[in-house]
Amino acid sequence: MSDTIEVATIPITVDFSGGLEMLFDNQRRHSVSLPAVDSGGKPADIAFLISHLCEKLMKDPRAELFVLDSHIRPGILVLINDADWELEGEEDYKIQPRDNILFVSTLHGG
Repeated sequence: MSDTIEVATIPITVDFSGGLEMLFDNQRRHSVSLPAVDSGGKPADIAFLISHLCEKLMKDPRAELFVLDSHIRPGILVLINDADWELEGEEDYKIQPRDNILFVSTLHGG
């Protein structure tokens, strides 16, 4: 008998564009196995995905280019299966298997 605990995961695809990919190892597309529940036992939502991406996937130390006060920075568009996340409940959207989440920076330095 094994002592390891099987953690249910949700397979999703996460894409970064508009320069955000530089924060994630210069890779635009990532296949992510997201834990199905957060540390509090709640079903995985976009807010949990954001913290998971920062903790587990972000390679660059400049997290402030992606998040501000634990929320997506203003100027970053989020699409859930090609729909604006505002139509889906923003950070409260419950992640579903095979969702495609796209983060696009609209911020340009000058």
